[in-house]
Amino acid sequence: MKLYLLTITLCVGLVNFTNAQTTLNGNTSSRILTGDEGLHIGGYAQIDFNQEIFNDNIFNNSKLDVHRLVTFFGYNFNEKTSFVAEVEIEHVVEVYVEQAFLSHKLNDKFNLNAGLMLIPMGIQNLYHEPPTFNGVERTNVDKYIVPTTWREIGVGVSGRLKSYSINYELMAINGFSGYSDEQGSFGGSNGLRSGRQKGAESYMNKPDFAARINYYGEPGLSLGISAYIGCSESEEYNNLDLNNNFDLASADSTIVGIEMLGIDARYNKGPLQLRGQYIVANISNTEQYNIKSNSDLGKKLSGYYAEVGYDLLNKKNTNEELIGFFRYENYDTHSDVDVVTFKNDAYNRTEMTFGLGWKVAKGAMLKFDYQILSNASETSNKSEKLNFGTAIWF
Repeated sequence: MKLYLLTITLCVGLVNFTNAQTTLNGNTSSRILTGDEGLHIGGYAQIDFNQEIFNDNIFNNSKLDVHRLVTFFGYNFNEKTSFVAEVEIEHVVEVYVEQAFLSHKLNDKFNLNAGLMLIPMGIQNLYHEPPTFNGVERTNVDKYIVPTTWREIGVGVSGRLKSYSINYELMAINGFSGYSDEQGSFGGSNGLRSGRQKGAESYMNKPDFAARINYYGEPGLSLGISAYIGCSESEEYNNLDLNNNFDLASADSTIVGIEMLGIDARYNKGPLQLRGQYIVANISNTEQYNIKSNSDLGKKLSGYYAEVGYDLLNKKNTNEELIGFFRYENYDTHSDVDVVTFKNDAYNRTEMTFGLGWKVAKGAMLKFDYQILSNASETSNKSEKLNFGTAIWF
């Protein structure tokens, strides 16, 4: 297993950089990076009402939650050098740093970035501000497969190739924490999600790599391809004697290799809005990992969704939009499993969501949706969920 440690250094990928001037919607960091010199302050918020509805005489209380409240600060030292930071409070009590990185522009084609950065995978990991997506909650493809909001510490390059209508980003970052305190972080239910280090005293054996390329050459169209490749991190490598074959094999069994690929598309024309994406993650060494950590991590995670939306006001009021939408979503954290792991069809989940979003002003939105939830298990019963939300971004 000594060679397994070396595979991290062989991981290479390709990626995309988003820019408010060249994509359908800018995100928080692009607003700052394309702004004037000096201090920039803003934020976003999501306040939710969720009611689960069951068909077998089971009742659950509704949930009301200040899901997230985020303040972002940015400072443009000059036209080339900027600092971007986001501080998030979730569920009123949990505080996180969501972004904190320095960006230096050498020219339009080449920027240097360093710090805590969003991994450029999929749509919502980059565009996660609540008014930028339909539905009260983020898609679960992005939550469990990507997994949003995914950010790690590293260095990267990004830029824009105007003649090809392409943005790109490439970064080297720390990987997921897959094993710490003698426990595994990964599993069938949540996939890799619990392994995000989020910049909180992160540790690393060797860097992982992420990349994205985005094409914006046709009016209203954005096409993206994202890739991530590397291995998870493990505390078992601290103070590890590389000459002790038993300890080395034990440490090797606590990490997995990760190869993730995503494609996504967004298209707006008049009142019509279309978007969709597909994400797949292939995981290696799961057999040893699951035995060591007594877990059930799948060796393949996959998910996709397709969504259509339509502005029912059809620009009759230029200050408001009333967007009706429908989304079909499927995600499976046990798309494939190793020989020692039971394939749990309950992890193959399907969601149909339809609803309305009323944009009462730019950056201010009231949302309603209804969801029909099911999974592939023979004992599965469909459940339904009613959601209301307030979405703000400024």
